[in-house]
Amino acid sequence: MIRREFTMSDFQPSQRYPDPSIVTLDASFDKLRLVLVKVERIAHGTRWAEGPVWFGDTRTLIWSDVPGNTMYRWDEESGAMGVFRKPSNNGNGNTRDRQGRLITCEHLARRVTRTEYDGRITVLADSFEGKRLNSPNDVVVKSDGSVWFTDPVFGINGFYEGMKDTPALPTHVYRIDPDGSLSVVAEGINQPNGLAFSPDESLLYVVESRSVPRKILSFDVIGGRTLANRRVLIDAGPGTPDGFRCDIEGNLWCGWGMGQAGLDGVHVFNPDGRLIGRIDLPERCANLCFGGVHRNRLFMAASTSLYSLFVNTQGAAYF
Repeated sequence: MIRREFTMSDFQPSQRYPDPSIVTLDASFDKLRLVLVKVERIAHGTRWAEGPVWFGDTRTLIWSDVPGNTMYRWDEESGAMGVFRKPSNNGNGNTRDRQGRLITCEHLARRVTRTEYDGRITVLADSFEGKRLNSPNDVVVKSDGSVWFTDPVFGINGFYEGMKDTPALPTHVYRIDPDGSLSVVAEGINQPNGLAFSPDESLLYVVESRSVPRKILSFDVIGGRTLANRRVLIDAGPGTPDGFRCDIEGNLWCGWGMGQAGLDGVHVFNPDGRLIGRIDLPERCANLCFGGVHRNRLFMAASTSLYSLFVNTQGAAYF
C-alpha cells in the first residue's frame, strides 16, 4: 500500500460533551445519538471525497477522491492511511457485494466494476443497448446479488471528474442481475444520484439531484426486481442531498450540503421522511456509510475530509 501523508489542517473537535455539532430536531433522534462522543476528522487533503465503504473483515475503510483520480484506504486499528488505487478512473461510489468484493462506479471509464479477491478488475456494465453509459455514480447490492446503480452525466460534463462528452443515454437507474444482464429499473429522474434500500429491501430510495428543489424519491420494490409507485419522500428545500444509507430502524442518514452552516453535514430523517437530527460539519458531505466493529460508527466523506462519529444505532446489514 502506497502511503500518503494526510494533514488535519485547522479542524478542531468540540471541546465539550455533548458535541454541539450533533443537533436534535425531534425527540426521537435522542435515542440514536451518544452523549460522550465527538465528530472526529480522520483524514484531510482530498479534492472531493466520495463513496466510503467499510471492510469489516480487515477493519478498513476505502473511499474515493473523484477528481483526484485516487481511492484511499484507512485502517481503524492503526490509523494508517494510504493509497488503495491510483489511477482510479475517477472512481466515485463504492459498495461490497454479498461475497465481500468491492464494487465501484468509475466516471472516466463510464462503467461499474468488481475487484476480485486477487485484485483483478471485472467489468459488470459499461453500455446499454449498444450505447455507452454516462458516468455511473452510486451503487448498492441487494441480497439476491443484483447490483443497482445510478447513471447521471456528472462525469462527462467536463474534464474535472472524467472526460467531457455528449450523453448517449438518458439518466436511468439500472439493475445488473447475477447472470450479468442489465435492465432499466427507473427512468425520467433528473440526474439520479445516491440510492439505498430500506433494511427489508421493500423500498428503494433515490436522490433526484437536479430537480428544483432537490428530492429524495421512494419506490416500492416489486418481486425484488422492479420498481413501482414513485413518490417524493423528502423535499430538500435549499439543501443538496447526495449519498445516504439506512440504519437498522429505517432512518435515512443523508450526506447534505449547500455551502452554509446548518446545511453542510448529515441530515437524518425517519422512515416517514421527517427531519429528526443533524450533524453539522465544516464542509459539505457527499456520501457516508456505517462501519466499525459493531456497524455503529458513521463515516462521512465530506469534500476535502473524512469524518467519523459513533452513534447509538447500527447500519442496516448491507454494504
